[in-house]
Amino acid sequence: SVDCSFSRGVCDWKQDADDDFDWNPADRDRGDGYYMAVPAFVGHKKDMGRLKLLLTDLKPKSSYCLIFSYRLAGEKVGKLRVFLANKKTAPVWEQNTGKDERWRTEKIEIFQGAETTNSITFESERGKGKTGEIGVDNVILISGLCPED
Repeated sequence: SVDCSFSRGVCDWKQDADDDFDWNPADRDRGDGYYMAVPAFVGHKKDMGRLKLLLTDLKPKSSYCLIFSYRLAGEKVGKLRVFLANKKTAPVWEQNTGKDERWRTEKIEIFQGAETTNSITFESERGKGKTGEIGVDNVILISGLCPED
């Protein structure tokens, strides 16, 4: 298992230089480290911010499980999407509303073919809302299939 969380993780995170805004560190409520967030008031509607996790050493023809926490807090705050490597065409996961301000955990299976996934991108799209934020935290990559809850 590889801990890619932001405060103490070992992973290589990069802000996309070609997007509209950056993700920023935000302090956790419990005061232990931080998560990455995009406040609702940043940018204009439909603007994008991409945070990329660069992956090395993933073995071809094997499975991995990406586990992360996220929250969409605020009305019409926007969308959060996850893209794998160069499959820019369609996100492997997308969420656009939070029922409440709670953090939720998501798991995504990553199957490696002959070409390995060399990055995972978290993309935030700005919505109409003016309050709240989109947040991502506790990103972990484990080898094998995603565990059942």
